[in-house]
Amino acid sequence: MHLTPVLKEAYCKERLSAREAQAKAEWIAWGPVVFQVCRLMKKFGVLELLRNSDDGMTEAEIAEATGLSGYAVKVMLEASLCIGTVLLDPESDRYSLSKTGWFLITDPATNVNMDFNHDVNYEGWFHLEESLKEGRPAGLEHFGPWPTVYEGLSQLPSQVQKSWFGFDHFYSDSSFRQALEIVFANHPRTLLDVGGNTGRWALQCVKYDSDVRVTIVDLPQQLEMMRRDTAGKTGADRIDGYGMNLLDPAQDFPADKRYDAIWMSQFLDCFGEDEIVGIVSRAAKIMDEESRLYIMETFWDRQRFEPAAFCLTMTSLYFTAIANGNSKMYHSEDMARLVGKAHLEVETIHDNLGQGHSIMVCRKK
Repeated sequence: MHLTPVLKEAYCKERLSAREAQAKAEWIAWGPVVFQVCRLMKKFGVLELLRNSDDGMTEAEIAEATGLSGYAVKVMLEASLCIGTVLLDPESDRYSLSKTGWFLITDPATNVNMDFNHDVNYEGWFHLEESLKEGRPAGLEHFGPWPTVYEGLSQLPSQVQKSWFGFDHFYSDSSFRQALEIVFANHPRTLLDVGGNTGRWALQCVKYDSDVRVTIVDLPQQLEMMRRDTAGKTGADRIDGYGMNLLDPAQDFPADKRYDAIWMSQFLDCFGEDEIVGIVSRAAKIMDEESRLYIMETFWDRQRFEPAAFCLTMTSLYFTAIANGNSKMYHSEDMARLVGKAHLEVETIHDNLGQGHSIMVCRKK
């Protein structure tokens, strides 16, 4: 199995002493309350108060500044002390912010992940067991009756939508600049954006190249959101929509014109293996020898740093319990195998784009 050197060091041999392993096991057992305490220490502004304090703060000072009861402040601070987000001066009984606490409130990825997990996933993960056994997103039911989250995106509560799109856009947007350079190195005049969502990538394309025309393929309700979000923006007149259910094998990609480039960004991870083969096979049908399929994904095995791989493998369980019940963040070798089943081959892979993305460039065999 392919793994970067850092991940091999992290995941292929035991690194913890028995005492460290026991402590980690307790962290796992108390994980849900660790998450909620950290989230509320942020929400109530306690971590921010400590960051802005030169000499730290006492429990009483924090209670006065936040309007929380002394009891609420005490239990959160004592828990946070053991979690490691705050430090205590035993001589003055004043609390200060630790390095972990600092990252908790300043690191953009951490903030996006925390909002995503609380607003989108937290309640749904209570049904993870059902999802794993039954192969369906059992945790989605508390939001609505849809078979997958994608049919219901436009109907989710506003805060849930905000956190879902915040998560999705944070990871994709960070790689756009480098991705544009890779895709447009071949000067495509027509580009098919499969699963184009709200049109953020399509807008980047028409802005980057004044000659390209983009067709977005997605569910009809997603195309309505796309048209609303792109209306009046530069190049929007060169963005078309083609509505289809990509899970219906009887529905083919548009073949009214030749497409130089087919783009699938953070898209195939939304499907199970058989579905991926079906989707890529339909893409292969409208490709010729000069066409290229660009698959941009955050392959967990190609990450430079251990925390990134951790986040991605955890995200797989969002797909299990909430999104659709059968997809995940893929290992690059698995994706290459599925591409081969669809009668394409991997020409090259570009790594380390943005927040850990790779672009797999595929051509007809």
